[in-house]
Amino acid sequence: MSTKHPVIAITGSSGAGTTTVMTSFVNIFRRENIDAFVVEGDAFHRYDRVEMREKMKENEAKGNRNFSHFGPEANLFRELEDLFRTYGKNGTGRVRKYLHDAGEAAPYEQQPGTFTPWEEVPLGSDLLFYEGLHGCVADGDIDVSRYADLRVGVVPIVNLEWIQKLHRDQNMRGYTPEAVTDTILRRMPDYISHICPQFSRTQVNFQRVPTVDTSNPFVARDIPKADESFLVIRFADPKNIDFPYLLSMLHDSFMSRPNNIVVPGGKMGLAMELIFTPMILQLMDRKRRAG
Repeated sequence: MSTKHPVIAITGSSGAGTTTVMTSFVNIFRRENIDAFVVEGDAFHRYDRVEMREKMKENEAKGNRNFSHFGPEANLFRELEDLFRTYGKNGTGRVRKYLHDAGEAAPYEQQPGTFTPWEEVPLGSDLLFYEGLHGCVADGDIDVSRYADLRVGVVPIVNLEWIQKLHRDQNMRGYTPEAVTDTILRRMPDYISHICPQFSRTQVNFQRVPTVDTSNPFVARDIPKADESFLVIRFADPKNIDFPYLLSMLHDSFMSRPNNIVVPGGKMGLAMELIFTPMILQLMDRKRRAG
């Protein structure tokens, strides 16, 4: 953790909604005039798109049907830990970008699904903001979470997560239901071992819970809307949280436990900005005091 160079880590599974969280934080950064250096978790995958397909085939041929982007073998956990540690120490570190599609790849004159070369984080940013799968991951002697000053988990209940993935991969990426189901099954051991434990290392968790039937996610016709869900927000340390203020600002919300507030799903963005604006301003105040 760092006073002069704070690190914020947003962690969540594929399709969990971390992009929505990122939008809320970007709004805070813009409003408070904070220069955040943004890092996408996909940049720390070990293999590009073509290489990953080959590695999956190799592992399947060896009888390993659980090789996935969720686990350590397919990621650069050491390099991610080094980035958080180095940035916290001196405000820099090694990063790259993963080019998801043709639009992202065109300026670099590269193919989609490839990485840009490694480069140094420019000096002068106010904080580092990470969003991806492994912002709080730990594996052996590696513990990425210990170098993050603000750790946030985004965790829809698992049936909802599967519905979102099924619809996204079929409608936007052209996969068959069988192919998406196979991916879910292949990832499950790494999901249990390397994704779920992160949410015990976060300071705040956001879990979306639908209020409609999601008993069989594999036949769901649509994704439950925000207004058809509640958002359960859990604080690891609630003593400095102004719950009366949050309850007054987030209408129809209520406390379910001393460290849990339940909010209508449609107010997720507002809840995030109300909760994280004072936390980020506190990080910036500590940074200024440290000189």
